[in-house]
Amino acid sequence: MIVTLLTIANIAGGLLLGVATLDKLDGERNFFSKIATTLAPFQTIIGGALVVLALLRLFGSGGLLFNIVSLIGGFLLLTHVIGKAPAFKDTLHKISGKLMPFNAI
Repeated sequence: MIVTLLTIANIAGGLLLGVATLDKLDGERNFFSKIATTLAPFQTIIGGALVVLALLRLFGSGGLLFNIVSLIGGFLLLTHVIGKAPAFKDTLHKISGKLMPFNAI
């Protein structure tokens, strides 16, 4: 069950993070832009799900690389929420700043 939810969250998160690159491949149809617009209100939920489910699976059993990529994607989706937390603001902004070049990847 966790694997299925994590996979769905990874697909949704991947669409949100890679919409700029996917939009270039799409041309004038704007298929990926429409999907990203639909998913945008749920960005925080998707990012939180990626972080929580990846951590659950990381401490359980499962692919290490898959879970680490899910965790990084979740943090990238949660950067707007992380910026509002004053205790973690500086540290997490540095981490998200270092990860931002890998947004589309």
